[in-house]
Amino acid sequence: MLVKDNLNKEIFQKLKEKMEQGLLPQWVVTDPEIYQLERKKIFARTWQFLGHESEIKEPGSYVTRWMASDPILLVKTKSGEIKAFLNSCTHRGAQLCTADFGNKKTFTCPYHGWSYNLDGDLIGVVSGKKVYGENMVKDDWGLRPIPKVEIYQGLIFGNLDYEAVPLEEYLGDMKWYLDILLGRSDGGMEVRGVPQRWVAQANWKMTHENFSSDPYHVQTTHRSTVELGISPSDPNYAGYGHQVVLENGHGLSIITSATGSSPYKYQTMPESMWPMFERNLSPEQAEVLSKTTVFIGGVFPNFAFDSPVHGTEGEMHNYLNLRVWRPLGPDKVEIWCWFLIDKAAPEEYKEEAYKSYVGSFGPSGTLEQDDTEVWARITQVNNALMMEDKELNYNNVNNYLLGESVFEPDETFPGPGVAYPSCYTDNLAKNIHKRWFELISKGIVD
Repeated sequence: MLVKDNLNKEIFQKLKEKMEQGLLPQWVVTDPEIYQLERKKIFARTWQFLGHESEIKEPGSYVTRWMASDPILLVKTKSGEIKAFLNSCTHRGAQLCTADFGNKKTFTCPYHGWSYNLDGDLIGVVSGKKVYGENMVKDDWGLRPIPKVEIYQGLIFGNLDYEAVPLEEYLGDMKWYLDILLGRSDGGMEVRGVPQRWVAQANWKMTHENFSSDPYHVQTTHRSTVELGISPSDPNYAGYGHQVVLENGHGLSIITSATGSSPYKYQTMPESMWPMFERNLSPEQAEVLSKTTVFIGGVFPNFAFDSPVHGTEGEMHNYLNLRVWRPLGPDKVEIWCWFLIDKAAPEEYKEEAYKSYVGSFGPSGTLEQDDTEVWARITQVNNALMMEDKELNYNNVNNYLLGESVFEPDETFPGPGVAYPSCYTDNLAKNIHKRWFELISKGIVD
């Protein structure tokens, strides 16, 4: 048993020992002290998704986003550069821009009227000479830039740590899989509509784990979609394929079928697009794409993606769903949800795919309703006294789908990372928790 009174080196050492046994003490899920460590040691130091290039196409285009508790103003400058600033006036700190998106030449604070250009420079101070005299240096009072902003395959990430490694180094081998999803088509992907967002009673770790590493829940949690004819009737369908464990807490599940190949070649994308996929991808990447029904995974700490095949028989469509699990506290999360699709896809296909997305994801989607209920149940029981010495189980090592007693990596898998020959495994969840522990315990446990 591991009972926590207060956080100290001994508690972290015991926590490490439990995690090495495949156990996670349940109190860490929503513990307030753990949450404060997460804010300072994880969200202040890791790369986080801000948006997609297609959301800010023209100079002056902007969107407002968040990096956990930090408000972000993401804007395209006159020169076409994408910049990100703390969305806070440098005068008295008021949130500068409250609209979700738009196009502006300048940003003016609603409090005292200070204004800034697209490069974040302070260009206007109401009654400046009368209030501040001649000695005010406007250059000293521009908007505060986010320390690091980098783009990969149209995905815009920010980092609050000036000393953070470059984004591509952080993504590592995940780039190989992101290239399949985002770089397969001429022109890349585009966001359609605006990101949906809603608040759930849940902890960000559990939402990320659920979405990024846990196809095992599909056969039970989403049973209603089977009854509606949206999901396959085979109770093990989400377990076929490979779960790929990558560095830095990243990874994904590549779901195929009992035969090892998808019944929907290239995820139902129009056959006219297949030669384009094969031209833009390596032979190994094209092989994986052609055989996969669902790609689902995540980039640590709180960015996730899902590229499914959805619909009813004869009306199946593919799209890319991006997620951010923005923590609002130890027991509350704001969920951000984007729809992306290949720019090169026929317009009719895009529209039908969007309909499939809305019916499945978002606050009113069938799959979303199921997951949100389970997340709330986890959170609601977490304040119980008996949870203080209760442990969660991450010891799934039996691959019953293949009739094997222990999971061993599949050395023949064509992609990078450690690939296990089933998606019903706890290896990726353990990988996420391992990275989480490394970061929050840094400087406490060697």
